Amino acid sequence: MSSYFTDLAQQYIDGEWRPGTGSWDIIDFNPYNGEKLASITIATVDEVDQAYNAAARAQKEWAATNPYARRAVFEKALRITEDREPEIAEAIIAELGGTHLKAGFELHLAKEFLRESVNLALRPEGRIIPSPVDGKENRLYRVPVGVVGVISPFNFPFLLSLKSVAPALALGNGVVLKPHQNTPIVGGSLVAKIFEEAGLPGGLLNVVITDIAEIGDAFIEHPLAKVISFTGSDKVGRHVATVCASHFKRSVLELGGNSALVVLDDADIDYAVDAAVFSRYVHQGQVCMAANRVLVDRSIADVFTEKFVAKVKSLKVGDPSDPQTVIGPVINASQADAITSAVDQAIAEGARALVHGTTTDTLVEPSVLTDVPADSAILQQEIFGPVALLVPFDGEEEAVRLVNDTPYGLSGAVHTADVERGVAFAKQIDTGMFHVNDGTVHDEPLVAFGGEKSSGIGRLNGEATVESFTTQKWISVQHGRSFFPF
Repeated sequence: MSSYFTDLAQQYIDGEWRPGTGSWDIIDFNPYNGEKLASITIATVDEVDQAYNAAARAQKEWAATNPYARRAVFEKALRITEDREPEIAEAIIAELGGTHLKAGFELHLAKEFLRESVNLALRPEGRIIPSPVDGKENRLYRVPVGVVGVISPFNFPFLLSLKSVAPALALGNGVVLKPHQNTPIVGGSLVAKIFEEAGLPGGLLNVVITDIAEIGDAFIEHPLAKVISFTGSDKVGRHVATVCASHFKRSVLELGGNSALVVLDDADIDYAVDAAVFSRYVHQGQVCMAANRVLVDRSIADVFTEKFVAKVKSLKVGDPSDPQTVIGPVINASQADAITSAVDQAIAEGARALVHGTTTDTLVEPSVLTDVPADSAILQQEIFGPVALLVPFDGEEEAVRLVNDTPYGLSGAVHTADVERGVAFAKQIDTGMFHVNDGTVHDEPLVAFGGEKSSGIGRLNGEATVESFTTQKWISVQHGRSFFPF
């Protein structure tokens, strides 16, 4: 077992590792076997305040640091991550039940985002804007917002913490990170440890491991937090957005999805099956971009369904530490119960199970449902588990209507032999992202990532990240003399 769970089971505030002072502990469990990994005394409202104050103090000097010097920290953080890949992968498998495949996928993306953070330190550029006033020079500076609060989820905790933490720091901000209670090490203190060893000045990055039952809205209300970057459910995201708006602060919200993978009548069926199975079942379906719904043209539905079901039945379910395992545990028992209940309800409403997996503790075997009634709740919700819904359609017009018939708008994909037909289809879908002849699960450092409707507000990655974690400041210089009318 990785030493991370004994060495890093603490708060990281103002450059110091210390226990929280709350009255109870967060217990970190392995979701597959129930093994206790760590016990962490929670942070209080006072410690959240200390963390934000530390970040604000350290940020002033950091923002004034030469960006080439800042860049060196991220180069070293990348090397540390590369050197420790086996231990980090082991921690991902233990703490969140990720398979070897999933751990490798998450680490690959995390390294790509760290590489981009190296470049982000040099990205902000100022501008000189013309003025209608003689002798006026308008300078537009892009400056750090100050302190960024980051709330990360349990499904890709290492990647999704780094995805906001690293760019925010690279752009000259201080950061306070609150990881999900189910992944406090991989999503929290491990990130702090990497940056500490990379030479990040103390106080700039703080990790508070806590629970809203203890701190309420203190993390998002704190006056020193200028931007809150939240990844999680739309229900919680709605609350975060409301609180941020009431305090006149910006929020970047990466929320849930109910994505569809669409197979048109001219698609490569075998390839579409592979893309659909991966898009639905990667990390047990606990992915915001996962293809909840697989829409297939009725003319090819029988052939596609036969191949899809056969591939799903071949997926190995079990211990995530076994390299052959494709489907490991979901994050906790309540999540397993929610997935099972959603399937049972859909079947009671008339859906037909082509594959009906059983649930044992946190192991939820794959299910495939078809003939789902149009008014069934499961068609509208984010399932966040290994359940696929096969939905036939008649023609592209109906397919577009079905894809858009959801409160979410995050990702999606379409398969067709005609790329431009696919692009024309994609343009009609109300999502932030859509992919032609590929899966629904993608994230790249330079391309704006985010959703429409209930899938979020704002974008991350590349220039969108610069927009999210910096602000613009106008400084004008009057080289002559202004005329004042009185």
